[in-house]
Amino acid sequence: MINSLILAQIKNLPPLPNSVLEVQKITNNPNASIKDLVNVIKDDPLITANLLKAANSPLYGFTRQIKTIDQAVALFGMSTVKGFVMSFAVRNALKFDLSAYGITESRFHDVSIKRNALAINWYKKERSKLDIMAIDSFLIDVGAVVISLVLNSEKKTENFKNELNSENRYEIEKKYTQATTSDVTAEIFKHWHFSNDLIKPMINIDLPQEVDEYFEYAASLKVLREAVNLLKDEENAKEKALVLIKNYNLNENSFLEAWNIVMENN
Repeated sequence: MINSLILAQIKNLPPLPNSVLEVQKITNNPNASIKDLVNVIKDDPLITANLLKAANSPLYGFTRQIKTIDQAVALFGMSTVKGFVMSFAVRNALKFDLSAYGITESRFHDVSIKRNALAINWYKKERSKLDIMAIDSFLIDVGAVVISLVLNSEKKTENFKNELNSENRYEIEKKYTQATTSDVTAEIFKHWHFSNDLIKPMINIDLPQEVDEYFEYAASLKVLREAVNLLKDEENAKEKALVLIKNYNLNENSFLEAWNIVMENN
C-alpha cells in the first residue's frame, strides 16, 4: 500500500483550473471543432504562450514558424493540444522540489518535453492513439514530485538520494514509500478525475501485461521512460529503448524516425 503521507499530499493538491475542464469538454465532444478549442485557449495567456513555444520547438519537427494559436492547434491536432493543456496545468499545480532525486525543475521539464515530442512523432501516423500518449508521455514522472516532497518532509532526502541510481530507482522508491513513481502518478490522475484510459497505462507501466487492453500504451510509456532517463543522460538510452521495443513488438521504424527528429537532429 502507498505511504499514507503520499496519499495525504495528493489529497491536498489544488483543483485543476477551469480551462482544463473546458478543454476536456470540447475534446470529448465529437461535434466540437478546432475553432471551439482555439477560442478556449486564447482566453488563457499562459497556455497560449506555452503552446506557441512548443509549436516552434525543433523537437516537434515543424518546418515553418508557427505564429498563431489557430496554426498550432491545426498542426498538433486536438488530442495533442489537450495533452499540452493538461500537462501545463498539472505542472503549475505542483510545488517542484526534486532535491530527493538530485535534479532541478528545469531538468524535469526538459525530460517531459522530450518524451512528449518522441511520443507525438512516434505515433503521428496513428493519431487516435495520441488521445492517451500525448498526455501520459508528458506526465510519466509527475509522481516523483510528490515523492520528493514527502521525503523532504520526513528528513529522508539525503538517505534516499545516496541510495538512488537509475538502475535501482524504483526499488528504492518502494523501499521508502511503498510505491513507484508510476503508482503515485496514477493516484494523482485519480485525484484529478482523469479518465480510465489515462490511468490504466500508468498503473501498468512498470510491468506491462499483454493481456491488458492498454498494453501497447503502457509498453510505449516504458520505452519513453527508458529513452529519456529522468536522472541522467545515458549514452546507451537508444539501445535500451530498442530492446524494449523488440520485446513488446512495438513499431521500431516509427520510433527510430521519431528519435532522429527529437534526439539527433536538434
